[in-house]
Amino acid sequence: MSLPLSPTERTTVRRGHARAADDREVLHALLDDALVAHLGVVVGGDGDGDGAPYPVVLPVAFAVDLAGPDDGGTLYVHGSVAARWLGRSGGATVCVTLTELDGLVAARSAFHHSMNYRSAVVIGAARVVVDAGEKQHALDLTVDHMVPGRAATLRPSTRKELAATAVLAVPLAEASVKVRAEGPVDDAEDVAAGTWGGVVPLRRVAGAPEHGADSHDRVPEDVRRRAVALGAPADH
Repeated sequence: MSLPLSPTERTTVRRGHARAADDREVLHALLDDALVAHLGVVVGGDGDGDGAPYPVVLPVAFAVDLAGPDDGGTLYVHGSVAARWLGRSGGATVCVTLTELDGLVAARSAFHHSMNYRSAVVIGAARVVVDAGEKQHALDLTVDHMVPGRAATLRPSTRKELAATAVLAVPLAEASVKVRAEGPVDDAEDVAAGTWGGVVPLRRVAGAPEHGADSHDRVPEDVRRRAVALGAPADH
């Protein structure tokens, strides 16, 4: 059984606190489902012509090692060493968010329209991964997060490729999770008026894998399984 979430002052849910999850397994399940995270960092203000500090929020591929070396497990974010924001995040406090949208909630008033969702906020001091073994492990996890089992079928990364890739590690200890999974919450007089209210469910659905222009082999089993798990036809 996993430990409960322990929000700090920075991760305490204040608005809509009834939707806050306190079970760390809810966080782990969201990290398993989500494919894209958003990394928030502060850049500039360091004398290199960037001017005053300013925030940047960027979509990133990610992976998780719940037994990783950081407090609460490790969230890995990867990018190019040419991205100055990534390399300069080492030692800085960053914010990583994830959101999975599950439905559009059509209420009986504009005020009560909403969305069903699962979201997480992770805040922590980022660590630039310099150990080659840990970096390779993080990149393998990132590939396997997209297509489970894929990393084992690929050639090893070259030293040049590893040198061109930056990996940030963020501890999972300081996190919060919110979940909304219900219909519209309307005022009684609006319900009595008879206007329709309800939910449009949303889900991510994959299509059949498409061959690259220079790929003529059969779709490998790991890719086929992943596509089917995401809703692609089983007979492709």
